[in-house]
Amino acid sequence: MTIELDSEQPGLHEQTASILRELALAGQLGPGQIVVIGTSTSEVAGKRIGTSGAVEVAQQLLAGIREVQQEFGFDVVFQCCEHLNRALVMERSLLTRLGLTEVGAVPVPKAGGSMASAAYRSLTDPCLAEHVQAHAGLDIGETMIGMHLRHVAVPFRTALRYIGDARVTTALTRPKLIGGERAVYRMEEQPDSTFCD
Repeated sequence: MTIELDSEQPGLHEQTASILRELALAGQLGPGQIVVIGTSTSEVAGKRIGTSGAVEVAQQLLAGIREVQQEFGFDVVFQCCEHLNRALVMERSLLTRLGLTEVGAVPVPKAGGSMASAAYRSLTDPCLAEHVQAHAGLDIGETMIGMHLRHVAVPFRTALRYIGDARVTTALTRPKLIGGERAVYRMEEQPDSTFCD
């Protein structure tokens, strides 16, 4: 299924690349960092999530994601649907590098989702991980990627808010701030000479 857009609007590939590029620039994402992608191709096509998945739509989105990934050098993982407990499709080398727990399944459109299925087949040595703590996330169609983001997730509003008919939510993460009212979170040129008791 190819989604026909208004001829004046950019295509799915371009919409996806634009949103992910804006997120990558804002978060200064690069090598060693992970972006989790959740996608409902049904929502992109204007249908209810889980009802009309389309691998052809996933391929268009995947092309936009790969374009930006190659430009910035971050790793991308793809969340499966709830039928595979929202496991994550990734390269085995990433799973090994992060010491993650592998789970056994091969995502297909009806169990995993069209995007997870397309992503799995596009990888060199694909596998599924149970969980990850990503630095940023792109949620296309409200698929609930929050469980795979590091603490603390910070919503990021992109200029484009839809891909096809799917609402898009993006997030960056930041370290937890610790220490209370006396803590300092930015390095100053001259440190305060008052010492902690």
